[in-house]
Amino acid sequence: MSSTFAYALALAFCRAVANVFFREIRSRGSYNIPKTGPLIFAAAPHHNQFLDGIWACELWNQLHRHVGFLVAASSMRQRFAGTVFRLLGAISVERAQDLAKTGKGVVYIDEQDPTLLHGVGTNFTAELGPKMQIILPKSALFAVAQVSEVLSDSEARMTRVFSIGEGADGTKKVKDQVAKAKHGGKEGLDYKIIPHVDQHEMYEHVYHRLKEGGAIGIFPEGGSHDRTDLLPLKSGIALMALGAMASDPNLKVKIVPVGLSYFHPDKFRSRAVVEFGKAIDVPQELIDQFKAGGDGKRIASAKLLELIYDGLKTVTVRAPDYETLQLIQASRRLYKTPGQHLTLSQVVQLNRRFIEGYLHLQDEPRIQALKPRVIDYERQLLALGLRDHQVEGATRAAWKSLALLTYRTGLLLICTSFALPGVILNAPIFIVASYMSAKKAREALAKSVVKVAARDVIGTWKVLIFLALAPILYTLYALLGACIAYRVGAETRWILATPFITWVVVPIIGYWALQFGEAGMDVFKSLRPLLLGVQPGQHKRLEKLKQTRSDLSNEISSVIDEFGPKLYGMDFNQRRTVPSSSCPPLGQASVGHRKSGASDVHAQGELLIHPMTWLDERIFGWTTSTRTRPTSQETIQVTSPEYYEDRYKPKGNSVVERGDWDDVIGTLQAHVKRRASRNYARH
Repeated sequence: MSSTFAYALALAFCRAVANVFFREIRSRGSYNIPKTGPLIFAAAPHHNQFLDGIWACELWNQLHRHVGFLVAASSMRQRFAGTVFRLLGAISVERAQDLAKTGKGVVYIDEQDPTLLHGVGTNFTAELGPKMQIILPKSALFAVAQVSEVLSDSEARMTRVFSIGEGADGTKKVKDQVAKAKHGGKEGLDYKIIPHVDQHEMYEHVYHRLKEGGAIGIFPEGGSHDRTDLLPLKSGIALMALGAMASDPNLKVKIVPVGLSYFHPDKFRSRAVVEFGKAIDVPQELIDQFKAGGDGKRIASAKLLELIYDGLKTVTVRAPDYETLQLIQASRRLYKTPGQHLTLSQVVQLNRRFIEGYLHLQDEPRIQALKPRVIDYERQLLALGLRDHQVEGATRAAWKSLALLTYRTGLLLICTSFALPGVILNAPIFIVASYMSAKKAREALAKSVVKVAARDVIGTWKVLIFLALAPILYTLYALLGACIAYRVGAETRWILATPFITWVVVPIIGYWALQFGEAGMDVFKSLRPLLLGVQPGQHKRLEKLKQTRSDLSNEISSVIDEFGPKLYGMDFNQRRTVPSSSCPPLGQASVGHRKSGASDVHAQGELLIHPMTWLDERIFGWTTSTRTRPTSQETIQVTSPEYYEDRYKPKGNSVVERGDWDDVIGTLQAHVKRRASRNYARH
């Protein structure tokens, strides 16, 4: 079996799994990826463990490029996951922390010399050696230091003081914890010993892959997490790029930043956007500095990491904390023009620009005055059980709300009846997956100081448990079906055929349960505003909330009009994101490989996607959204995306099967630039 065929087969399996877990996956910026030559893809943030590799599917579909991930050896040793990773051409990386062992006795730091480690009941001469590391427990924030010299069974010299996080001095924290331990009757802290791992073989594999013109994928943060900002990047990616180019002067490695944006990464049937940034060329001066060795090698690696980090900032949504992120998302939802829709990619782009603007202007009096109003509006929504996109539709006439409520209640019953058989058949998987993923999240949280709630492991464990239990459960159903056929006295041929029929029918029932269950949830979520609309005395409250929303929307637009030019200068109108005129109306396929219908994604109107949406739109006419073209006040440059979008958009109901309009626009712009370059060279 050829490696290309094996890779395509394994990737097809991964895409099938991703399409079940995610409701929609969009990619943008694929025109930034070089079609040939050695590439290193730096992907961040690492928010969803194994599922973060979904961008390899987009890369293969759009450019047919094979990417081999760097995967922890502990994952490669797993039977099922390891097999998939090997088919995908992954490169195994032995992480030293995965080999950590509990040391004998307890340790504490010398009061006068923080690089001197004392042990009580320890056996340092047998257990420790140069280049090994000592890592302390979570109570000391997993402070770590490397062993320089073993002095005796109870004394060891560290190369530097114990550090936590980004290399910060953790000596005081360690001493405080030792004092608490002594107060509790212990003479020091428990510790683990991390052996020194020689990564020479791994780097040789990477160099070989790059010299062949291949591509590798790496998550430079080092481990998954659920923080709102990026973790400090590990130096490995810089060493790979610089080391490969230092060993071969003719090798030109490019680094492509990959941004991953999730809408609820731990939730089943959530959404994701994959964004490819502009390829980064490794400066020649850094390669020369790296070749010099010593401090030059360290400085060159640090500078390249800064370039990579800057590249990742252009494709990721980063916020200092969850409160700020929630405020930004609420403001972005309010910043919409009625009747227009944003694509999933534009939502991510707007989030990023809102955060950028907020962090620069958060001390402005007008921003400070607007912030509590947005927070109060969100609290009102929470109290009413509404979502922002439902406010407009909740204020229709009471008789319309009652009629639509009656219709949708019936529709919900229909969806439930179609989904119920599949839900019952797959209930054991749902229950076990929910329990085990929550348990694994608690275990991961207990072992980490960078995770907030360990949501990064939940999605992966849900998928792994499904893949493990589904074949077992379906086999049991197949055997049960054969037993029933035997009991009722069916013919032998039907008894033998029943297990195969069951294996075909049960997954189909599960698929339809997924489709109707998803539609039913959309319908169910739309009932709350209708219930409020028919309750006496609620109409005025809803009208007031609608007015509050309108005022906030106008104020946010006014703030952006005032401060946008100050932040971006003359480029403000060119960089401004306006709703896409190519985004299809409700009920039509969106630009991409899935239908779009998320309440968190679209702007105005009552969003509802279900098999009978056409009734809502064509018979009732109450959820129809009109698409509005950009107004004359919105500057549209000849070289702007809107120009290409209007000129090259498909006619009628045709859609682009892969990617997003950003890819179409970027590809056209890149094509124009290439033609201009060729013409210039020719003349």
